[in-house]
Amino acid sequence: MIVLGLTGSIGMGKSTTASMFADAGAVVWNADTAVHQLYARGGAAVGPVGEAFPGVVLDGALDRNRLAEALGKDPDGFQRLEAIVHPLVLNGRQADLAAAEARGVKLAVLDVPLLFETGGDAAVDAVVVVTAPAAVQAERVLARSGMTRERFEAILARQRPDAEKRRRADFIIDTSMGLEAARARVEEIVGTVLASGWTPPRQRP
Repeated sequence: MIVLGLTGSIGMGKSTTASMFADAGAVVWNADTAVHQLYARGGAAVGPVGEAFPGVVLDGALDRNRLAEALGKDPDGFQRLEAIVHPLVLNGRQADLAAAEARGVKLAVLDVPLLFETGGDAAVDAVVVVTAPAAVQAERVLARSGMTRERFEAILARQRPDAEKRRRADFIIDTSMGLEAARARVEEIVGTVLASGWTPPRQRP
């Protein structure tokens, strides 16, 4: 089974691109969905995160607004949160990939916003970076409900620069060229990695 890592900064069109990979026959594993499940009632992160950040659990689940408020008051909060959540996400991802491979899946795509930041690029055969010009990115993000320039810049500060992601990519998809161009690029990448004799540029464990 070929495993691709799909990443890109906020507003680049990664979620839309992930759907295109699913349409092309790939099994897509979404990191944000995995975290949501961990935060939900009965999720594995509820207990340990609740202990690390008192007051963030509501009705048996982690309340994202309370957690965000707690993180805003704690300079080391993100590091402590990540130390709890990332291992749980990794365990779930490994289990899901093993199950997909057992079903005979040929291509899996890991949709991970912080792929490079968390070292997830070491666990894939190739990395696909979704990109767009900075002006297009800003226009998309600032059009979102409740988004402010300050919040946008704070999110960017936690992500690797787009230029660095593109430099470290094995494949690049520019979503500013339109949906059909992006879909054509996705289909081209799928065809490449599933072709007989293709050699992955990375060696995963």
